[in-house]
Amino acid sequence: MKSAEVDKLARLHGISSTRPSPENREVVISAETKRKILSALNIELTGTVETGAPWRETKPAGANIPVSFLPDFLSDTRVWGMSLQLYELRSTRNWGIGDFKDLADMADLAGSLGADFIGLNPLHAPFLADPDRCSPYEPSSRQHLNPLYIAVDQVPGFASNRELERELERLRQSDLVDYIGVARTKLGALRDLWSAWRQGGVSDKAHDPADFDAFVARGGDSLRLHALFECLSFAMVERGAGAGWQRWPAEFQRVDSAAVTDFEREHPDDVRFHMWLQWLAHRQLMQAADQARKAGLRIGLYLDLAVGEAVDGSATWSEPDVYVSKATIGSPPDPFAVDGQDWHLAGYLPSKIAAGDMSPYRRMVRTAMPYAGAIRIDHAPAIRRLFLVPLGDRPESGAYVRYPEDRLLQILAETSAEHRCLVIGEALGMIPEGLQEDLAAAGILSYRIFSYEQDEKGFRPADAYPVRALACISTHDHQTLAGWWRGADIQDRCEHGIVPADLTEEHLKHRKRERRYLKAAFKAAGLDLPPRLTAARASEETQKDLTVGAYRFIARTPSLLTAVRLADLTNEKKPTNIPGTSDSYPNWKPKLSVLLEDLLSSPLLRSVTAAMQEERPRK
Repeated sequence: MKSAEVDKLARLHGISSTRPSPENREVVISAETKRKILSALNIELTGTVETGAPWRETKPAGANIPVSFLPDFLSDTRVWGMSLQLYELRSTRNWGIGDFKDLADMADLAGSLGADFIGLNPLHAPFLADPDRCSPYEPSSRQHLNPLYIAVDQVPGFASNRELERELERLRQSDLVDYIGVARTKLGALRDLWSAWRQGGVSDKAHDPADFDAFVARGGDSLRLHALFECLSFAMVERGAGAGWQRWPAEFQRVDSAAVTDFEREHPDDVRFHMWLQWLAHRQLMQAADQARKAGLRIGLYLDLAVGEAVDGSATWSEPDVYVSKATIGSPPDPFAVDGQDWHLAGYLPSKIAAGDMSPYRRMVRTAMPYAGAIRIDHAPAIRRLFLVPLGDRPESGAYVRYPEDRLLQILAETSAEHRCLVIGEALGMIPEGLQEDLAAAGILSYRIFSYEQDEKGFRPADAYPVRALACISTHDHQTLAGWWRGADIQDRCEHGIVPADLTEEHLKHRKRERRYLKAAFKAAGLDLPPRLTAARASEETQKDLTVGAYRFIARTPSLLTAVRLADLTNEKKPTNIPGTSDSYPNWKPKLSVLLEDLLSSPLLRSVTAAMQEERPRK
């Protein structure tokens, strides 16, 4: 097929003709890249004949997209809440990883301080058979939950013993989550509890077998296939084949094969066990959500939704026909990742993502909303476009592909109204023109990170923030504010080879200017800064004053929601995640340095939450 015909097909299927560069110029997408992306979209090229069918926007001309839900009480008040990584919580009773009981206790604490929500990392299902593969943003499936968050000591019939307590103490003492140890210990205990429960040895009204059967019936094939995948994944790991299906023998790579059918028939109890884990996780997360409401959190839990799924996980194995299979989600080269990024995530096909009454996108969103008063769409630009990198190519060889934005916004609005759930869209970095306006028109709150709210003149004043927004200081992808002030994030990117040394020097010079800009913004907002706040190496006490001032600043914005990051309040030195790293940093493993039971004794936590209560009193 000639280049002109490839170009025509690429335009027809929403493949952009250019991508941006770190120097802010447009780079032309090659014909070869277009061919690879077309193939990834299941558009087969045979001479001049196109065998795939392009999707079309189905919104009638002039039709209005319904607006997402907004609680009535937000019409005359602004609220605040806390954000945290559930796994990072330490407590005297958990098993080395934060769990759903810790979450319920955290809701009580947040409610006592006047907060209205708790923001969480994605709670999607991971690879239980490969627990060290722990990024919550590379889940095995977004339609199921992470059983490692089950509070095993809250399951009826549980009884501890001396040997178990020794192991639990070791897991609790670790500064990093030992996912392998946690999974081994929890799943071993849960297997024993399953055997007793299944045989009727546990009597508990709240864990009625009839409720489990109803849960299984509601879960249908999606739940059954996820449980079957988990069983196969463990069996394949034992054989040395790996937890992800792409490394399995060919006869097990297809969900509809005879070998898979035989395996399921031979392992009915194992499949039921993994369904039971999902039921326990569901029940405990619902209990945590109920506790949040009882504690006075008017929004309750605020859950994060990852932008994609692992290429070799349960989701792509269970429903291969709805995913892009020959390209992965990433981002083009930019000043903070000059080679671009390949996130190695599978995305829905544009032609399938919103197809049918119970589309993949609708099912994914509806999985989270029953537990939540708000959801956050990670990488909201995916509502309009995704940057796809052909398998085996570098990110610079990728291209943007258009998605059915109007239909996705309609699904979000409909499910939001159905579950009375706020929708927040995280859109950072390279944002397509007009997207923020489209999201705002659909009632989706924007996501405003303090360090990003700058222009050539410095930090935007507090009153320039939009009303329909969540304002925060930092997220899981950033250093704490104190770390940002020191330039620790810049040094991290250099040390891990993400940004070269010469560019690092430019970033450090810019950070020096940013510190001046920050002081000017605080002064304009009427905030007093510590007099010794002049250099990157300010004292820890001075940096604590800086943190309190920063939270007062964002609390004074007109934005309806403000999030206080728990890691800021415990003054963590290790970042949660360094984007662009894999093996060189223990991403998604650092725990908080303070026990949940001791949080209220933290002077910084008390100072910041007191400031939030003063700036955003309950009405």
